[in-house]
Formats: sequence, structure tokens, C-alpha cells
Amino acid sequence: MQVDPAATSREALTASKPKYAVVAIYTVVALAYVVWRSGTLNPDAMIFSVTVFAAELFGIVTMLLLLHMCWRLPDRKPPPAPAAGITVDVFVTTYNEPVDVVRRTLLAAVRMEYPHETWLLDDGDRTEMRALAERAGCHYLGRSENTDAKAGNLNNGLKHSAGSIVALFDADHAPHTRFLVETLGYFRDPEVAFVQTPQEFYNLDSFQHRVTRKKKNLWTEQSMFFNVIQRGKDYWNAAFFCGSCALLRREALDEIGGFATGSVTEDLHTSLRLHEKGYQSVYHPHALAYGIAVIDVGEYMRQRLRWGQGAMQVWRRERVLTNRNLTIPQRLNYFSSIITYFDGWQRAIFYTVPAFALLSGTLPIRITVLEFLTIFLPYLAVTFWAFGVQTRGHSHLFLSEEYNFARFAVFCQSTFAFFRRHLRFVVSGKKRKLHPSTFGPLFPQIFIVLLSAVAIPVGIFVHYESGNLALSALIANVFWCGLVMSIAISLLRFTKVNASHNRREYRFSIPTCARIKLDGELEKFVTVEDLSAQGFGFHGGLSGPVESGKELTGLLYLPSGPMPFHGWIRSSRRAPADSGRTTLIYGCEFALLSEKTVKPLEAFLHGNDLQWHFLRISDHTHKLLRPNGPDAPRGGEGAQFANVGHWQCCTYSRPVEHTLRESQGLVSSTGVGPEGERKMVLMEQITEDSTLILNVEGSADEQELFGEVIEDGRVETADGPVYLYTLQNLRSTTIWKRSLA
Repeated sequence: MQVDPAATSREALTASKPKYAVVAIYTVVALAYVVWRSGTLNPDAMIFSVTVFAAELFGIVTMLLLLHMCWRLPDRKPPPAPAAGITVDVFVTTYNEPVDVVRRTLLAAVRMEYPHETWLLDDGDRTEMRALAERAGCHYLGRSENTDAKAGNLNNGLKHSAGSIVALFDADHAPHTRFLVETLGYFRDPEVAFVQTPQEFYNLDSFQHRVTRKKKNLWTEQSMFFNVIQRGKDYWNAAFFCGSCALLRREALDEIGGFATGSVTEDLHTSLRLHEKGYQSVYHPHALAYGIAVIDVGEYMRQRLRWGQGAMQVWRRERVLTNRNLTIPQRLNYFSSIITYFDGWQRAIFYTVPAFALLSGTLPIRITVLEFLTIFLPYLAVTFWAFGVQTRGHSHLFLSEEYNFARFAVFCQSTFAFFRRHLRFVVSGKKRKLHPSTFGPLFPQIFIVLLSAVAIPVGIFVHYESGNLALSALIANVFWCGLVMSIAISLLRFTKVNASHNRREYRFSIPTCARIKLDGELEKFVTVEDLSAQGFGFHGGLSGPVESGKELTGLLYLPSGPMPFHGWIRSSRRAPADSGRTTLIYGCEFALLSEKTVKPLEAFLHGNDLQWHFLRISDHTHKLLRPNGPDAPRGGEGAQFANVGHWQCCTYSRPVEHTLRESQGLVSSTGVGPEGERKMVLMEQITEDSTLILNVEGSADEQELFGEVIEDGRVETADGPVYLYTLQNLRSTTIWKRSLA
């Protein structure tokens, strides 16, 4: 069953109409290409030729399935308020994750709005987790036998709880305070079995994130899945449960015997069984929980292998294409998600074809240069164009191919799971290793690089010695080998950079203020640039260089109030040349913080999108292909944290007081409007039309700023809201000199 068009915005559906022409054009061109291509096989190397042609046909089939999935992207309106009488159990599943990772998720889960019971389901049966659950004020349920892995753990939770709705979070996925409030309303429809939200990840230094801060662009390997594919599946009532950041109706789960067992992807398996029963699914396309993406290449490979193996098991058990309990669109959607893992074999063929052609002097295709220019290249151009349009600007051609190259071997390996009944469930690591394997998991990729590097000179030699390859064929295959090598080298370079990160804890790009005191010096206000539960980076306030190891104490300002800390200076570096600053940035490491002390900081950092508001990063890579006008930043709804150069700590007070209070905030370093307006970020709400006495860190002048103080918005965190203001129509008068030093 499709989503009711009345439940979607008219703009979203109208925006898809021009794309119908793209689908039609690609379909016609692809069919014509297949007819032409079938007559170009090389009879002298038929096995080689047919293998390559089969890989091309596979690509056309998967492309048509993608176009079907992404035919329309419904833009669901916010659901109504939850129905009366709904009871909610929140399950947080864990097996071997660190205590601090689980604590942050429990802290966020307990603080969610709407009455609920929180359960920690521990498949590790650990004493420290039982104690953590008790301190967090939630229920604890441990298992030691681990039967049926995560599915068994969840089913055990169902046996011991009674809520009509079950909300699920992995151990690292901290939910927003409004997660339940913004999703429970969908269950007013008795046919809705589950609601899935996007899985957003906060650690932008992971293996699957690519951030270009100069261009304000963020691309992740799963961007297209959560922004396009899941929304497209939602139109066909085929969006699937992803194992975390979701809610399920207990009555529907009871009807299918609980969470599906027998595969290592209980999420895909469970959603398919619910759809078999005729239930509806909902994909709520707004991120409401934030977790840890796979950190390094090894974890990335292990996770993708598990997903592929689970998909094969589900295919074998559930007869996806011939399952009469699913609608035809649902069958096509599930089939498309499962056969994507056979893409590994297709890629393996494409990566080795040019090297084989150069080494053997044999081609898989017999065409003229004119046919290559007038048929083959236009077909490729139409394919790339259709793909870019249908993915609504969320694809990145080169980076997508990098990740295709990275995972092709594990995708090939995963397909053999079709013949295996029992597989071990492997949990992804949540901490960066001190000495991760850099290139070990990429042995097949390195082999392809070496093969291509050898094939190019050999192919040139074969051409000049025997003439088996025409000059045009030689050029085409050398170019093809070079392209494969460039993709591989880019991947290896990024893998090396990713492995070089030495912080075990991710630093959030969230600025705030701190008051610090170094031994033998006066207190100083500084601007915090990045922040985690283990330390922070700061600038300003210090008159000269400070040696590493210098002890300091201070207060870190958070929405709920100042957090005392003790720590050491561990590093210093120059500010980037393009930042507009000529100052040192210091790295501070906290001394071990007690759980009570660190709770406000973790509540401030985790389970919200504040980082994206400050970064103002877009995940559209193709500006011309975006569907609905201007880019929407990742944290773009609500407060608009415009480009401000950089933020500086400030103190402020009301003019009637004529003294500085303990009120801190951040002010933009440059004017952001024609009248010299400034943006301010404060952790308290102030009255509009106020006049402030403002002292900016690094300035010796205190100025009385007259003008309108306009509230632009607020971002909610579990520790309290953060407010954005604009200071407009400013007039300033220096009223006295005061040095913060």
C-alpha cells in the first residue's frame, strides 16, 4: 500500500514531476543500449565478453530498481499528538560497549519527554552495567547465554515489559529529548507497525564521513540511503526497520512472534515479516538520535559484511520476489536492497577488465571509435545524469565510487552467506583503536592497484610488439586502468589519514566559554573551540605561549550552569590561515571527571543537532540537482547560525548595573549584515530591545551597544536550550577601559 498522497506535501510531489522525464529517457536509452550492445560481443573471447555484458545488464537492472524506489519522496507532515493511553518502553541494547558510551545513551533516553520506562538490555550480563542502570534510574535486564544475539536480547526485553509501544536504541545512539513526542502520533493509525527515523552520526571524523569545511559540505556513505532511498521506500510502504532509532507496536510484534531470529540482520527480517502481515510502516525523515559511525576501515568492512550476510539469509528464508504476502512494489523494494550486495561481483569485473584486456590483448567488445563516441559515451552520460537527478543531489560520483571500491570484496564475500545457516553476530567497535590496521583490510584493493600498474606498461608493449590492440583500444583501457588507480589511491590516502587520528574521544565542533586559571596567573576568559568529555581546545586570554603540561583549573559554561574542572595543557598550534585569526589554539585534557560532574557536559553534547547548527554544513553535493530550492543544513530547522567568521567569548550586563555579571556568551567576530549586525549565542533567554554592556574576549574596550536584540531561534539540548540572537542597528560608545587579564 502506498502512502496517502494527502499526508504528503504538495510541493514535494510536484517537485518530482520533472524527474518522470528523466526516468523515461533513461529507460528508453538503456533498452536501446542493450539491443545495440548484444551485437557487439567478441566471438573470439565469448566467455570474457559475456561476463562483461552480464555485469552491464546487472547495472541496468539495479538502476531501474533504484528509479522505481525513488520515484516519489513523500514529505510527511508532523504527526498529531500521541493518543491517550499509550505506554512506552525504551530499550537500550548493549553487549560489550564501554560504560561511558552506554551512560550517555541512558542519560538521554531517561530525559526524553513523554512518560516512559527505560530498560538497559545487557547481553554481556556485566556487573558495571547493572550498577550504571541503577544510577541512571532505569531497569536492568541481563543475559549470559546470548541466544539469537540482538534479536534474542530484544525478545527477552519484550517478555519482561508491558508497554504498548517499544522504542529501540543501540548503545551509542543518544535520542533527542523530543524523540517520543515527535513520533508517537503516527501510532494513532492502528495499521502502523513501526516508525523508523534516520540514523545520524555525530563523529564527523569517522571512516564514512567526508567533511569539506571551506565549502560547508558534508557527505556520508549512508547519506543517499537515509535521505533518498528510505523516503522512496516509504512511498511504497516498504521502508524498513534499521535496528535503532525506531519505535514498534508491541501488538504487531506479538503477531509475528517477536523480533525475527535466524539472521544477523534482525531489523530487515522483522520489517519484512511485519509487511507480510499487511501492516504499515512510517519513515520519519528527520534525525532525532545521534550515534557513533564506524570509526576505521576495519570496522567499516566488518559492519558491511554483516549487513550483506544478513540480507542473503533473509532472501533465502523469505522468498522475497515470490512472496505473495507482499505487494509487488514491496517485493521490488526488498529485492533491490538485497541484490545490492551482488554489486561487489559487478565491480570486481569492471575493476579487472581493463587490466585483463591490456595483459592479454583481448577485448570484450567489438566497436568502432565512432560507435564508442556516439553510443557508448552518451549512454554513460545519461546514466550518470539520471542517477544524479534521482538521488536529489545527495550522491557524490567520485566518493561513491571510492566506497564501492572499498567494499566490493566484502560484498562478494557476503553473498556466500546464502548457503550458510548460522553466522556470528559482530558488534561494531565504538572507540578508536590506538594502533588500527591501516591497509590490512584493503588487500584486495591493493592487489587491483598493483595489477593495473603492471598492466599499463605491458599493454603498451603488447601494442607496439604485436599490434593485438588498436591504438584507440589501448588509450581507452589505459585511461580505465588509470581511473581505477586514481580511485584506489584516493581511498588509500583517506584511509591513512583516518588511521592517523589519535584522539580516542571525538571532539564536538561546539564553541562555548570558559574561565580558566593557570598557576601563578590571574583568571582569564577564553573561547572554547571544540569539546568532549575528555577535554577541549581554546584560544584567547593568554598573553604568550604556555608550555605543555601546565596545570589549570576553571569553569566551563553550560546551559545548566558552570561546570568546574581541573586539567592540563597538552598541546598548542597556530590557528588555520583561513580562519582570520593570528592566535594559538591550546588543547586541554581534563583530569578524570566524576560521573556527577560530567553528566551536564554529556547531556549538552549528545542527543542533539547543535553541532550542525554551528557548522552550517549542507549534505547536498550537487547544487543543480537539489529537489526543493535552497540547501537545508543538517541542523537547519530552527535557529539559523549564519556564517560569522568565528566565535569569540564575551561577557555582558545590563547598563543599569554598570558591573559585569557572571553572564557569558559568544559573539560573531565579524559583522554579518549591511548595518554591521552581530550574532550572539547565549545560554539564557534575554528580553528583546535590551541594551547590553558587552566585553569581547581579546578586546580591552568595554562598549555600550545600543540596538535591537532579536531572538532568531533556539536549539534544545538535554542540559538546556541554547539561544541565538541578532544585535541590529548598533551604536557603540566606549564607557570605560577594562582588561580581562
